[in-house]
Amino acid sequence: MNTASLPNLILVPQAVMSLFYLSQRLRANKTIEGICEMAKIKGQVKWFNESKGFGFITPADGSKDVFVHFSAIQGNGFKTLAEGQNVEFEIQDGQKGPAAVNVVAI
Repeated sequence: MNTASLPNLILVPQAVMSLFYLSQRLRANKTIEGICEMAKIKGQVKWFNESKGFGFITPADGSKDVFVHFSAIQGNGFKTLAEGQNVEFEIQDGQKGPAAVNVVAI
């Protein structure tokens, strides 16, 4: 056996496993966004209605505004956001589209 080919024998199974993992994630999430849905995103609060407990965040990358519910805000005490406040968050599929989760003021 040619020992020069040993690294290739190791890389092939790793590549196959990576493709397998990717295909499983795609099946589970049905979209490429599902793979990246837990990436931290920075944005700014567009508006937040304290009495109703929800609002919208404008992502810093200029993409579509994201719904945010008070239950997604991290921290202790009264959970609210101020218009123009900078935040970091993750996106998950909500009942009516993308929704911010794990929202943290920065």
